Amino acid sequence: MNGVQLKYRPRTMRSLAIVKTGRESSSACSSVLTIERLQMAQDNYHVPVLASEIVELFASLPAGLIVDATLGGGGHAHAILRVAPQVRILGIDRDPDARAASARRLETFGGRVRIVDATFGQLSAALIDNADFVDGEPIVGVLMDLGVSSHQLDDATRGFSFRADAPLDMRMDPTRGETAAQYLEHVDRHEFVRVLRENGEHRFAGSIAKSVIDRQPQTTNELTEAVERAVPMAARRRGHVATRVFQALRIVVNAEEDQLAEGLDAALDALAQGGVLAVISYHSGEDRVVKSVLHEASTGGCHCPPALGCVCGAVPRVTVMKASARLATTGEIALNPRARSARLRVARKVAP
Repeated sequence: MNGVQLKYRPRTMRSLAIVKTGRESSSACSSVLTIERLQMAQDNYHVPVLASEIVELFASLPAGLIVDATLGGGGHAHAILRVAPQVRILGIDRDPDARAASARRLETFGGRVRIVDATFGQLSAALIDNADFVDGEPIVGVLMDLGVSSHQLDDATRGFSFRADAPLDMRMDPTRGETAAQYLEHVDRHEFVRVLRENGEHRFAGSIAKSVIDRQPQTTNELTEAVERAVPMAARRRGHVATRVFQALRIVVNAEEDQLAEGLDAALDALAQGGVLAVISYHSGEDRVVKSVLHEASTGGCHCPPALGCVCGAVPRVTVMKASARLATTGEIALNPRARSARLRVARKVAP
């Protein structure tokens, strides 16, 4: 895997001053986050969601390595590195545009960051291939910010959005794999119905699948028209009629469900005792997978009847830090509407 080692530049006195504890630390973090939000508002790649919550989770971790398994434009990584000089970050992303944007944004942190070309499902391999950077340090945190970035949606040439006409691509890495249009050329209609239903398109999944496959769309407009033909106007819910179809295609083209399961398992294996796993998801399918994996890890896989207690000897791997998902505040949603659907789940690794 190709790595980008950023040039070293000395940290400023301000970043060094934020290693305090208690009230002073909280105040410093708030100050930095205020500045960070102003910078993020001007960022032309992607505005990270739940940034305050992520910094709160990771800033107090002991010295070690954090894996940002979905680096994107580097927004979360930048916020963490500014307030936590005791950590370094291995950033993973398959999108070459994202890697280039994050390299520019994180340049000031020099040797504290390495950016690698991989998927979050390849987390274990990325750690092995970058053993020289890991250098035996404990993995104290793993962050996964799932889904598609603002930049990917706004770049019409990528084909992720119905807002502009473009080739029907949808690949996170536009240099590898088959496009959404190519997938539709060979997918079985019954399989496509299953994919649509798993992503929330229930009532009209059959008619949408038939319309799309019959028309073999090559552009985003052609896909949208095929969906519109299959859904009566009177039955259309709030929001765009093709939203869930675009989402379903993106997920299957990028094998996101398989990647997520593999990445979560790899993260739990890699984390040191006391290490934190934080996952931000944006739709019910993703959140369901995350919730299920964390529940299984928190019970050690125990399925004994609750009334009898555990008699199978299962050993929990994590403690889930909050039963329900954390949500964005109304203030953040007002500034960044994409945060409306964000769900943050957090777990801490326990001793075996």
